[in-house]
Amino acid sequence: MLAITAPRHAIPALTVLGAALLLSACAPMSARYSQEQLPNAVKVPDGHRVAMQTVGVGKIAYECKAKKDMTGHEWVFVGPDAALNDRSGMQVGTYVGPPATWANLDGSKVTATQVAVAPAGAGNIPYQLVKANPATGSGAMQGVSYIQRVATSGGVAPSSPCGMESIGARQWVPYQADYIFWKAA
Repeated sequence: MLAITAPRHAIPALTVLGAALLLSACAPMSARYSQEQLPNAVKVPDGHRVAMQTVGVGKIAYECKAKKDMTGHEWVFVGPDAALNDRSGMQVGTYVGPPATWANLDGSKVTATQVAVAPAGAGNIPYQLVKANPATGSGAMQGVSYIQRVATSGGVAPSSPCGMESIGARQWVPYQADYIFWKAA
């Protein structure tokens, strides 16, 4: 086997270059976010800019309840329990409910009111647009005006039976979705 040895003066430069490559591979993605492929119903109105992009990874609780029209039973959405990670995979917050609350690890948090949903494909919870209420605490959530849920995977109601014998039963369903936080431009 042939070994190549770098000159002694080149080792610090190679170390710096190697560290730079490693850090760039671990850096958060800074790609611009585009709404072009989203249904119009869940697009954020003009005059807003992306403030933060996260990936929610967790589970959604459903409860077996009687239908409102009393014609049977169904699994009803209860709420999420997810970690919010930045694009590099580091946790930056949580998303829990009810009420639906997005919280940053800096102590700021926001709740919101649903504006619209749109189908996201079979087996996936729908895309969603919510209008944020004023944030509490100082930090990243201050000034957030809208939150989009996109790139959803999983999270739909259980396929197991829901009937009189299972009223009140809860099931957790795994899911993942991107949460895009917007502020006024």
